[in-house]
Parts: sequence; structure tokens; C-alpha cells
Amino acid sequence: MSLAAPTHLAAIPSPSNAVWQLGPFPIRAYALFILAGIAVACWLTERRLRQRGVAPGATLDIAVYAVPAGIVGARIYHVITSPEAYFGTGGDWIRVFFIHQGGLGIWGAVAGGAVGAWIAARQLGIPLTVVADALAPGLPLAQAIGRLGNWFNNELYGGRTDLPWGLEIHRMDGGQALRDEAGQPILEEGLYHPTFAYELLWNVGVAALVFYLDRRLRLGRGRAFALYVMGYTAGRFWIEMMRTDEANTILGVRLNVWTAALVFLGALIYFLRVRGPRDYLVPIGVSATPTAPTATSDVSQLDLSAKQGSTGPATPEGYRVVGEEQFLRWRETGETPPDPADDAGGPADGDAPESAATRPSDRDS
Repeated sequence: MSLAAPTHLAAIPSPSNAVWQLGPFPIRAYALFILAGIAVACWLTERRLRQRGVAPGATLDIAVYAVPAGIVGARIYHVITSPEAYFGTGGDWIRVFFIHQGGLGIWGAVAGGAVGAWIAARQLGIPLTVVADALAPGLPLAQAIGRLGNWFNNELYGGRTDLPWGLEIHRMDGGQALRDEAGQPILEEGLYHPTFAYELLWNVGVAALVFYLDRRLRLGRGRAFALYVMGYTAGRFWIEMMRTDEANTILGVRLNVWTAALVFLGALIYFLRVRGPRDYLVPIGVSATPTAPTATSDVSQLDLSAKQGSTGPATPEGYRVVGEEQFLRWRETGETPPDPADDAGGPADGDAPESAATRPSDRDS
């Protein structure tokens, strides 16, 4: 007797294969989509950092720290919030290190990535809020792409549904669909809400919202990132409640629902309380060749020249935080704005001392 469920007239099919063998090496769809998401986020973040005056290549320097720290943070969050599979009855602690089997928490990924980005930003002399705002629309795009990996894994779906976009789910084992005697992939009975797709579409919408409002309102001081957090957690709140996979609960509500609500409130408070214009950066210790800016682009038109005797691009000693007017003048003329502390012979009475973000970086000392 065949165990394969009949195909529905209107449904979203799921892939029956999530792992491919390249000789002895397994190629996993989940990992490929995560890497693709990271690449898109880095590309967009690089463009946005350039618009704010950061030298080319800074995103890669930041990603070297932020991406591994984000993966570690994501795994730690998952293990802490779902310890039974690793330390409970019948659990195996060694599986903590089996990241390829899934189990990455977005909350831990953002927290761990923020720590890594903070470390890199300090070395580069870039304020963390500038990095966060530049990343704000790219991060939800990366998350949207990563959700396609859940589709291949036949996971993160919701309850049963009769809607025409219901999702077919295979019985999976080791990244492959189980098959009946006739060799056909076995489907679970019925259709299910494609919550991975709901989150994918929601994240694309969040990215578009952040990009539009940031461009229109010229958000700064980390407010674009706070807007992303509010948008993402608002969607995650209702999508999480639709999921039916096992999860720890508090007062009968999934832990991630509580987390989404608390993080949303924190981001909302930050967005409402923090004020101030967008920060721009002028590199210190490099020369520049000004070009006329175009009327349709706010991308920096100023190319950093190579240091004398060097064949590669110049590496700034640090950055000076300036306002938009000063930045536009620097972009047009190539003249570094004067440091108010230098003109006054030091910090004036009542003025805050020069911040680390405005000083040359001490990474080479």
C-alpha cells in the first residue's frame, strides 16, 4: 500500500530534498540560503556605509567579526531556550555543536552579531549606531532569504488549513523525504500554513518600510535599526503564534512570543526617546579627490586615494563625525572639516571630551 498522500489541486509544494552530496561533502540548502542572505545584507550595508562617508571595504571588516559572533549567539540562544534536546532525558550534549542540523535563534543572532559589530566598529573608529542604521534594511532581507532554507527543510509551518496557498509537508529524515514502496515522497496528511513564507514576505515589507522612511526622514542615531526591530518583532509576534512545532512556553504562550513583545517595547522606547540628526563620517589620514555630486544620488562621490607608495586603497586612521552640511562640503571639496577641539585649543568648558568615534583609531598602536 502506498503511503504517499494525494496531491492537492491548489497547494504550495515543498522540496523533497534539502541536502546534496558533492563527493564526501554535504551541500545543505539551509546553509546556502543563509550565506546568500549574508551576502545581500553585506552588499546593501556597504552601499549605505559609503553614503555616510565610510571607506570602501569596511563592511567586510565588520562581517569578519559580526557573522561568526552572530552564528554563535544564535546557537547559544537556541540551546538555552530548548535545552531538553541536549541536556534532558535522552538528550545528547554533543549535538550542541551540530549546527548543520538546524537550531539557530534570531534573537541570539542579532545580539551576538551586535557584539561582533561593536568590536569591529571600535577598531575601525566607526560609531556603532552608524553601522546599525546602515544594516537596518539589509538584515530583514537576509532573514527573508534565509527562510527559504526552512522551506527546503520542511519546517516552521503552522496549523492545518484549507486555503489555496496551504503548504504540503514531507516526512523528512536527514534532509531527505521518506519514500513509500513505489519510491514516491511521503506527504503528511492535509495542508499547513506556510508560516515561513508569511515571515519571508513580512521581512521584505519591513526592509522596504525602513528604506523608505530612512530616506524620507533621514533617520540617525540608531533609529533606523530600531524601526527595523519594531517592524520585525511586530510580525514575529503573530507569526510565532501560528506555529505548531514544539517550543517552551511561559503561562501557556510560546517563549518567542514573549521575547518579541519585550524587544518591540524596548525598540519603541529607544525610537521615541532618541533624537538627533543623522551622523556622517569624514575619514582621517587619507587624501581625497573631489568630484561633482549628482543630483539624484546621496552616495558619496569622493574617492579615497591610495596612500603614497601603496597599491591598495587607503585605510583611514579613523573618522570624524560631522553633520550633513559639513559632509556635503567635504564631498565637494575634499577638505576635511576642522576639529572644533583643535580650534579652541581643547574642549571648552561644559563640552564633552572628544569621543572615540571622532579620534583616529588606535588599532595599529
